[in-house]
Amino acid sequence: MRGTTLITGADGYLGRRLAAALLDDGDDDLILAVRAASATELDGKRQRLADELGPDAAGRTRCVVADVRHDTLLTDVDPGAVTRIVHGAAVTRFNVERDIADDVNVAGTGRLRAFAARCENLRRFALLSTLYAAGEHQGDIAEERLPDAGFVNHYEWSKWAAEEQLLRAAGEMPVSVLRLPTVIADDDSGHVTQYNVFHNTLKLFHYGLLSLLPGDEKTPLSLATAAFTVSAVTRLLDPAVADGVYHVCPDPAQTPILGELVDLAFSVFERDAGFRRRGLIRPVPCDRESFDDLLHAATGLRAGPLHQSLASVSPFAAQLYLPKTFRNEALRAAWPAYAAPDPYALTGATCTRLVASKWGRRPEETP
Repeated sequence: MRGTTLITGADGYLGRRLAAALLDDGDDDLILAVRAASATELDGKRQRLADELGPDAAGRTRCVVADVRHDTLLTDVDPGAVTRIVHGAAVTRFNVERDIADDVNVAGTGRLRAFAARCENLRRFALLSTLYAAGEHQGDIAEERLPDAGFVNHYEWSKWAAEEQLLRAAGEMPVSVLRLPTVIADDDSGHVTQYNVFHNTLKLFHYGLLSLLPGDEKTPLSLATAAFTVSAVTRLLDPAVADGVYHVCPDPAQTPILGELVDLAFSVFERDAGFRRRGLIRPVPCDRESFDDLLHAATGLRAGPLHQSLASVSPFAAQLYLPKTFRNEALRAAWPAYAAPDPYALTGATCTRLVASKWGRRPEETP
């Protein structure tokens, strides 16, 4: 049945790819909601989306302003026309301030929920969340609502709180929470167009700016590609798939551990002549108490490279001391074509391309 899907954060890294996938996958029209402070900015984003989605999208897409910080969001959208909502707009920095995380990620979800309550034909409200809404939980994490176990940073807390808003409303509207993994590449080739803490930490290791490895070496890391993530989300939006919580990630049995990934990264780095000339050794594992002491000492060195290096890692580092695996039985049951990328091959390909491109500073070359 044809309908209209509203995507917030439609000009973001995953939002653009999801829009393209939904155009290819079905007949829905798309409302692409973006944040824009002026008509000029909106026109620019509208044109970039049109260029990326191609001429065939022109008759099926509409780009609108939607700032989730404002109660007046989507005033020019007819709620009766909207049949699905995919809420991807969020601040995703691990070092986000509490008030910003609250206003955008938590209250913003509440504002969109209020709009959704007026959508009398709504068939699905899907929140793009994160696996790390699990916060300080350890062990097996099931695809279900989670109690508050504390959080490493305000980003994790805000995504958990946003989930809670929607899951409490599950009896009033059709709600799905899609917890996404750490995306480290666009696809299996290892090509990177958006960098995050994974890439930044590897960069610190590669250039000798971080000689300690924060975290338990046995901590599993759930890694995936944008292509896998978008394919999963597209499938989970299918009307035949039940509402609920889904972990968009590889099987726990496929999830590598921190120590293995660091060893793999260094085996790639060591193929680079420039890296070998620096004579760097692999980082030394560091227990949580010692890492916390180092962070405390670095606060007095705000102008130095040590403080700068630790500042980019510290907002997430505590998670690396909290081993957890994410169950994905519901995902696999809902997605018969499920096929996650091999995390070892993906990490190797990604590291190879990071070194070749100097983390995006030059065209890729053969190392």
